[in-house]
Amino acid sequence: MNKPNILVKKKLLAFLVLFELIIFGLCARVFFIQSMQANFWQAKAYEQQTRDRLIAPNRGTIFDRNMNGIAKTETVASISVIHAQIREPEKIASILSQKLDMDYETVLKKVNKRVALERIKIKVDKNLADEIRKLNLEGVVIDEDIKRIYPYSNLASQVIGFVGKDNQGIIGLEAKYDKFLKGKPGKIMTETDASGRELKNGQEYRKEPTAGNNLVLSLDIVLQQYAEQALEKALEAKKAKRGTIILMNPQNGEIYAMANKPDFDLNEPFKINSPQLADVWQSLLEKEKNDALNQMWRNFSINDTYEPGSSFKIITSAAGLEEGAVTPETRFNCSGAKVVGGRTIKCWRFPRNHGSESFVEGVQNSCNPVFMEIAEKLGAQTFYKYMNKFGFNDKTGVDLPGEAVGIMHKLKNVGPVELATMGFGQSFQITPLQLMRAASSVVNGGQLITPHFAVKILDADGNIVKQIKYRKGRQTVSAKTSATMKWILESVVAKGTGHKAYIPGFRIGGKTATSEKLPRRSGKYIASFLTFAPAENPIVMTLVLIDEPQGIYYGGQVAGPIMKEVLENALPYLNIKVRYSAEELELPETSEISVPNFLELKVSQVKSELIKMKIKYEIIGYGEIIHKQFPLPNEKINSDTKIILYTD
Repeated sequence: MNKPNILVKKKLLAFLVLFELIIFGLCARVFFIQSMQANFWQAKAYEQQTRDRLIAPNRGTIFDRNMNGIAKTETVASISVIHAQIREPEKIASILSQKLDMDYETVLKKVNKRVALERIKIKVDKNLADEIRKLNLEGVVIDEDIKRIYPYSNLASQVIGFVGKDNQGIIGLEAKYDKFLKGKPGKIMTETDASGRELKNGQEYRKEPTAGNNLVLSLDIVLQQYAEQALEKALEAKKAKRGTIILMNPQNGEIYAMANKPDFDLNEPFKINSPQLADVWQSLLEKEKNDALNQMWRNFSINDTYEPGSSFKIITSAAGLEEGAVTPETRFNCSGAKVVGGRTIKCWRFPRNHGSESFVEGVQNSCNPVFMEIAEKLGAQTFYKYMNKFGFNDKTGVDLPGEAVGIMHKLKNVGPVELATMGFGQSFQITPLQLMRAASSVVNGGQLITPHFAVKILDADGNIVKQIKYRKGRQTVSAKTSATMKWILESVVAKGTGHKAYIPGFRIGGKTATSEKLPRRSGKYIASFLTFAPAENPIVMTLVLIDEPQGIYYGGQVAGPIMKEVLENALPYLNIKVRYSAEELELPETSEISVPNFLELKVSQVKSELIKMKIKYEIIGYGEIIHKQFPLPNEKINSDTKIILYTD
């Protein structure tokens, strides 16, 4: 055999081997595609042959502690167009613009947009959507949608928050618990031809959405309404810039109410609440508008810091007692001012003074020199140890987004003057909720708690999906120090600067505060008052804070009456029983009084009349009404009501 033939045979053999390898590779590829990637390519093919439209899931309801719906969902519709199916765009645009009250050119532009599906309008009323559906407009698609509604409008607006166009939580609890509330969208799948037109005899497949879970809060609508009504009246009367009232259980951190004013309507969250801003709104830059809206949505209770002033004396007192730097009997002398580090720091009573006083009297008088001396005895190192123990360098852990944290001097920068002023609540800043958390530990036996709203997550049938647990924190002071602080702070309300919140029959402890805002001598103050009740075993702690009151600005005088109004409503509602002391019940040998006929008057009117007459009272036994033992202010006195009167 010659060499050319051998060469040809070798080439032919190589070609056959290569051909077989190619055939084997193709077979292997076909096998891989048909077996390993079958589902993937089937899905791709189905995607090309169908059009998907999402079905919005029902967002979970947010309930208060008594299962009142605070945030609900109602069924509405969305109107869309499929460009490939529209033959008369001008006609479709004309009808839709009229029905939906939209600009014709805007609608026409959407109709002519060459996309698979274009939304014309969302959140359309169901009845209006049904009207449009009956017109059988070619290429117009009407799908189910949902709309978030807030039955109480402004109530707890910065706390509850709201959702955007896609039903995703934007701020507040709506944002924090979005993953539980939002649910999973469903789909409507329609068979189409290559041009995107629905097949005449094509099938439509529907995948149902999964509803979101429900959220149950510790917040109580009744207590929230009490707080908001009192706060609104106070801000109007004092022409104040803003204010907050918080009610919280100091034993477990459950927040019953958190009122912030000014607020906004959750059903119209982008409507500015300032008349002055509303007048110039259209002339503002986009950044200015966003800044204004963010400011309106801010939750002053957790997002902003302030100098707490004299209410912080609760913490200085507890630290002093715990360290043995002071006892209830320790004597002090107030001359009206104290020289510290070469600087004269005045008592609030200057040029008058408190003279010789015990530690307890110093707390009752809110005497600045007393707390400057305690801070000095503790020293900066120990003082900062307690600042850390009480959590002022940490977030409280409240289940709301955007929480701020305290602003402190670095320890190395704390000299005698800084330490002295910190002793009575100046030279640092904290949030209102940080103060409440720390004060709660002072009166609950010494344990830090986590302030919170969420209690549990429920499914649509009411079954518990998740019971939300909150870990108790570190021990701040001993049970002995806590017990001592409770009776000292009770005396502040009974005899001291907090007397305007005194209510006969209720044991209330607390501390007032007047904070001068920066820059100093600007004439701007924050008046506040923190209380707890019943003093022996507190189940509610309340903070009233009024920012920049006009005229009289002292905490006791400004926040005191507001606090009293809130507690007069809240304590009976929380079923805290009236227990008059022997001193309160002490009567003269003979006593005769004349009172008007109270039948059919509101409870609040009767209380007001008896207070004017300087008569102590107890109202009980209110027929068959749910508030049997303690009627609410708007309920009327009837023949079943028992009014017990005590004269001074």
